[in-house]
Amino acid sequence: MANQSRLRALLWWRRWAKKDWAIAAVGFTLTLFALSLISISWRDDDFKITHPVDLTSASDFVDLTLLRNANHRGALCLDGSVPGYHFQKGFGSGAHNWLLHIEGGGWCNTIASCSLRKNTPLGSSKYMERQVRFSGILSRDSSENPDFFNWNKVKIRYCDGASLAGRPESELKNGDKLFFRGQIIWESLMDELLSIGMSKAKQALLSGCSAGGLATLIHCDDFRKLLPKNATVKCLADAGFFLDEIDVFGNHTMRSFYHDVVLLQGVAKSLPKDCVAGMEPSECLFPQQLIKNIRTPVFLVNPAYDFWQIQHVLVPNALDPHGYWRSCRLNIHNCNPSQIKIVQGFRDSLLRALSEFQKNKMGGIFINSCFIHCQTWMAETWHSPNSPRINNKTIAESVGDWYFDRKVVKQIDCPYPCNPTCVHMDFT
Repeated sequence: MANQSRLRALLWWRRWAKKDWAIAAVGFTLTLFALSLISISWRDDDFKITHPVDLTSASDFVDLTLLRNANHRGALCLDGSVPGYHFQKGFGSGAHNWLLHIEGGGWCNTIASCSLRKNTPLGSSKYMERQVRFSGILSRDSSENPDFFNWNKVKIRYCDGASLAGRPESELKNGDKLFFRGQIIWESLMDELLSIGMSKAKQALLSGCSAGGLATLIHCDDFRKLLPKNATVKCLADAGFFLDEIDVFGNHTMRSFYHDVVLLQGVAKSLPKDCVAGMEPSECLFPQQLIKNIRTPVFLVNPAYDFWQIQHVLVPNALDPHGYWRSCRLNIHNCNPSQIKIVQGFRDSLLRALSEFQKNKMGGIFINSCFIHCQTWMAETWHSPNSPRINNKTIAESVGDWYFDRKVVKQIDCPYPCNPTCVHMDFT
């Protein structure tokens, strides 16, 4: 219970559930108190669950670096400030290997929501922490991160609101200047990392959580093209497999929301051309379509009962005014039998969406039956004595087996509540 309460303090998605707009993807409240919560809730350095690493070690904390030549290239956050990243140099056998992790944080689909967002760390480097603690997949401790601990590691800060895919030609002037430069941010950041050593990478892994996981899928093949042909390059999307699913009220809430994001920020040009040519561009933003076009090996980590998707895709809070779903949305253990049946149906939809990908020999899957969202950036869910497991393998061990071709990894958990190792978030 202590672990869960600390996890709750870190996770920002539940705070977003209190917004009135249907998907609550940005969901920043207007009070200064809520904004202060958002500003600290994603910080790795606030993570204080006990584990073998010395949490006071200065090497765990990594400084923010602002992108060079950003103004010259027009690579700007929503508010016009310079984007940032955190870089930790690799050592030993990992000196020529690179792991990039794109921060999550939803999207903004209107001028109003983007204007709110630009006054937070998810829209401006002015509000970003100057140091964050690297843990989980970014940790440099071998007991916490056995396969990637000594690699060059980069945490990419997310400040554009469109999974690093917005285009400046879509910028609108509506009395409140906003910059839609996600694609330029991505390209400028890659150029800078290539200039400081990534151009000589022998092994590389592009990863991301939530909206960052979606960005990973969007840019995966581009990332592969930037690196030496003889390098081993793969991608990992954590909790980024958002479903094009109708909600319990019969609405395509997520599809409608993505349509607005794509239209507002000009995302279509960053999506696969073959897909956009054959269907509505917003549909091509869904991972089920993206993975059909990706040629680089991809690993998908996703909970079958992703609480963000249950709270915002399956049962949007704004569409449940009488609170029938409230207890279930906050704690999966509180769902009644009819609600569990619907939630299990959501899991079935996820597995159907992954049916073709499961046949992909280069692809890897870890779908556990936990009520959680991102799992790679925290030690407690990535790799620790209490981490979620499938067939006695942690996420870190499964990803490592896949990346280094030690074995084929297609880990799909049995349905809730079968897995006693799961971390189930409780928001009550």
